[in-house]
Amino acid sequence: MPEEPDIELTFRGGRLVSALPIAIFIGWAIFQSGVLGIGDTTGLVAGMLTGLIVGLLFVRGDWKDYADVIFAGMTRRVAATAVVAWLWAGMFAETIQVGGFVDGLVWAATALNVSAGLFPAVTFLLAALLATGIGTGYGTAIAFTTLVFPAGLLLGANPVLLFGAILSGAVFGDNLAPVSDTTIVSAVTQNADIGGVVTSRVKYAVVAAALAVVSYLVAGFGIPGVWGGMPHASISGQFGATASPWGLVHLLDIAVVIVLAVSGRHIIESISWGLIVAAVLNVALGVAGLVDVSLGSMILFEAPQNQLTEAVASLPVFSSIVTTVPMGEAGVGGSIYAGAAGFFPLIVLTLLLVAGAEIMRAGGGFDAIQELFIDRVATTVRRAEVTMVLGTALVNATVTINTAAEIAIAPYIATLGKRFNINGYRRANILDANTSALGYIFPWGGGLLAGFGAMQGLVGGEGTPWFTAQMLVNPASVWPYVFHGWFLVAVFLFAAWTGYGREYVSDRVSEEVSRV
Repeated sequence: MPEEPDIELTFRGGRLVSALPIAIFIGWAIFQSGVLGIGDTTGLVAGMLTGLIVGLLFVRGDWKDYADVIFAGMTRRVAATAVVAWLWAGMFAETIQVGGFVDGLVWAATALNVSAGLFPAVTFLLAALLATGIGTGYGTAIAFTTLVFPAGLLLGANPVLLFGAILSGAVFGDNLAPVSDTTIVSAVTQNADIGGVVTSRVKYAVVAAALAVVSYLVAGFGIPGVWGGMPHASISGQFGATASPWGLVHLLDIAVVIVLAVSGRHIIESISWGLIVAAVLNVALGVAGLVDVSLGSMILFEAPQNQLTEAVASLPVFSSIVTTVPMGEAGVGGSIYAGAAGFFPLIVLTLLLVAGAEIMRAGGGFDAIQELFIDRVATTVRRAEVTMVLGTALVNATVTINTAAEIAIAPYIATLGKRFNINGYRRANILDANTSALGYIFPWGGGLLAGFGAMQGLVGGEGTPWFTAQMLVNPASVWPYVFHGWFLVAVFLFAAWTGYGREYVSDRVSEEVSRV
């Protein structure tokens, strides 16, 4: 079946008006999260819906074309990729959590005498390792917020700094992992091979990471770990008696995911095997009485009380996963359910954001920005590279799903780079750095909201009954502490201005590019 041709939209007021839906969303997000301090993803969904409706009023011609563009954007592969990563990672992280992994981390940190001040720096390094191995920063943000974040709070680490360290580790992996979507897109769109791209960007990533580690050490020991005037040590004291090393057996299923991902297996396959191993370990630990977990902790059917459901619940094969409750309280629970359901609002927001980006593309908004930079700003190779950095930052501020942002700005990077004979490796590195970093910094960024969605799932959770809504970190408060993201952008601004690491087409020839 032939592909439908791209639809072009015309807006009253010119091409830049096509950015109105996303601009309204950003304004809404700043007001909701930054001014009012409301960290509610569903509220952001309402903001994006409002933006799309307002944008409709400025369209010239048939409104059906506008609606068709929305549907085209929502069915883009980049949106589906993010959605799948969140669902699988959410289920995996929740299942490990009910298996006592947080208890194990608290036990290990106490045994190794890892202080609250040191914990954010250690968290950054471990998150960077996981993200580089599995190739998904979003998945890392979800897993570490679900598992490592509560352990850090119990040890007394500052929550905002700790969340920033998790997001920084996700940035590192998204930028450097050979199997990351952002790495692949940045290489392919700039006609460069993935291996050469990864090798050439190590020097930038390592410099930014070193600065980030130092910053987390300084901030970790300099910023007190308090929340609303209550020391976290008070929670740790209540929880410390239950800390147990047995939850650390889940390092095995994490290792399964990393090994399979690095060996080239699809991320769905890798996480699915990790989830299977985690479920088996949970059952084994529960049967042995080492951890208070059962099949019902992973999937539980709460059926309305009647003769049929009571008969089913009494059967040995169903007794651990079916329970009866009064009429009106029926539902489904457990880690599999909670891990997936917690991201439903974020999934809807992602689809709408990609639709907004598609409207901006169809309306010529991206083209208008690119032409401005190419014709009036990028007159020298130094200015060209600086505008590449700033241009990718601008696009990522509007299209907060990093892979979608890369696809949107990639033609501009290629056109401008070829004008000044800038090597594909260099172009790919500039393209990937900003789109990897800023999606975890802006309060409305996809990576940050993925982590925040996982944090919301901690409230009253089976593995974190002590976690309350007052302990949630406002997405608008964490942006100064995503140190690796900021340093990565700064490193590339420095490189663009000074010429550090600059390569021209004649300096190195790319290997054959795999079109993935």
